[in-house]
Amino acid sequence: MASPPDRAPTMDDVAAAAGVSKMTVSRALRGARVAAATRARIMEAVARLGYVPHAAAGALASRRSGFVAAIVPSMDNSNFAETIAGLEAALRQAGLDLLLGTTLYSNAREEELLHTLMRHRPEGIVLTGGVHSRRVAALLGRSALPVVETWDLPSSPIGGVVGFSNRAAGALMTAHLAAIGRRRIAFLGGASRRDPRGEDRGRGYEEALAAAGLGPPLLFRHGQPPLSMRHGAEGMALLLERWPETDAVVCASDLIAFGAIAECQRRGMAVPERIAIGGFGDFEVSRCAVPAISTVAVDARGIGERAGAMLVRAVAARRRGEAAAPERIEVGLRLAARGSTVAPRRDS
Repeated sequence: MASPPDRAPTMDDVAAAAGVSKMTVSRALRGARVAAATRARIMEAVARLGYVPHAAAGALASRRSGFVAAIVPSMDNSNFAETIAGLEAALRQAGLDLLLGTTLYSNAREEELLHTLMRHRPEGIVLTGGVHSRRVAALLGRSALPVVETWDLPSSPIGGVVGFSNRAAGALMTAHLAAIGRRRIAFLGGASRRDPRGEDRGRGYEEALAAAGLGPPLLFRHGQPPLSMRHGAEGMALLLERWPETDAVVCASDLIAFGAIAECQRRGMAVPERIAIGGFGDFEVSRCAVPAISTVAVDARGIGERAGAMLVRAVAARRRGEAAAPERIEVGLRLAARGSTVAPRRDS
């Protein structure tokens, strides 16, 4: 009995099994014109041998790798996971696959990932946010690849944009808390500038606080991104030690808000009667928490779907040898006022 092969089958093996040249196999696999009977023999040999064509080589020859790359800060964040789900669904309909990388909120890591992903010849790139290193912007500019930035509205975008103003998100929650009568409103976010979107929500908080005639701003920063419920609980404890008269808190995300509420409950501080707490993102946890968390809702999956559709259009234009004009889509924000800021009515 012959011993099992100790290597993967090659194009030479397929050519020998089909009785054709290696060039003919290559042409058949690229979809070039080959006699029907010859193509059938080649595809039968491919299936029987289990040959897997080298995608990178095909991409070099055709300039069509059939996939795009996406880079997100973290998959621990359910919003980014939903965006990727929407992106992948839109790409799949167009016959494109997705390669994914995570940066853990590091610009240096984003640069490393981009270099790695571009070696595989993607046909487009999806980035999170509008703040990138100069090297990343230069690399993408030289590549001439379609690029879509998400989750932000950069003033000088690299390519297309599908996002919203994080500043407006912070201002929206702050204005809500001021409107329900809160006067000592603090902001709780991360201690690192590695999350520029969270920083922008803090700036929106300051602007809305000033517009309401309240102040001074009570900005408290704790924890390195990606931020978790634990950071929210720890940050809330420290915030209350510094500013015990605080009667409302704008949190940079729903995860932080959940931890902040848990810390208040441990201290016997009623939410929202004693202190109101709002978040951002409309995570599933915000709807399941007790009390449910007031939040600024954004359609995370819709961002991915729109980014995917935008990229599909740009990739199709590039395949035709055309230059597609960059698109810009601003998605809406919605205040979801729930039990963490608005106490339920009680019948008298």
